Amino acid sequence: MSAHCCDHDTPKPESLANLPRYRKILWIALIVNAAMFLVEIGAGVQAGSLSLLADAVDFAGDALNYAVSLAVLASALAWRARAAILKALSMMGFGLYVLGAAVWSVWHGGVPQAMTMGAVALLALVANVAVAWMLYAFREGDANMRSVWLCSRNDAIGNVAVFMAALGVFGTGSAWPDLAVASLMATLALHGGWTVLRQARGELGAGSGEDHHGHVH
Repeated sequence: MSAHCCDHDTPKPESLANLPRYRKILWIALIVNAAMFLVEIGAGVQAGSLSLLADAVDFAGDALNYAVSLAVLASALAWRARAAILKALSMMGFGLYVLGAAVWSVWHGGVPQAMTMGAVALLALVANVAVAWMLYAFREGDANMRSVWLCSRNDAIGNVAVFMAALGVFGTGSAWPDLAVASLMATLALHGGWTVLRQARGELGAGSGEDHHGHVH
């Protein structure tokens, strides 16, 4: 998941045998992840499920990763650190919102709709596996393949966690499984966002230091 600071390594354009096809796959991955973000946001609100809302931030983060990859392919390398800061702040803000909503729901919330939760979690799992398959089949180099595998594995863990929360809600008739999974995913989002923010600020600082060094000499 993006909450695990998962970033998709982007090969250098000159190393790709079929750059147009790779760019097309990135666009497909971006659209799929953005669409699933909207689906999970809508389903989470409709079903009253905080774990679906928490999982939505994963798709938003991945969509941003693919957008950055497309920008890097277009040689806009300065995008990476700035986009990472945007991603980090978004993850942390959403994590705080989900945690706050979870606390509020302990006293005021109802029981989420388990069937909707389970169905959307399975749809999300299929979407993640499909995107991972497209990228894994095309990418070259062990590092890139490992990155895709780790990202898809982390994404799938989040989808399975939401599905298990749905089973828990269905079996117990209470909202606690949903709140527990949502709180865990929100905490991971906060931790991941903070880590990405520190790294991105370090990269921007190093870049400005190099520029200053270059002017001195």
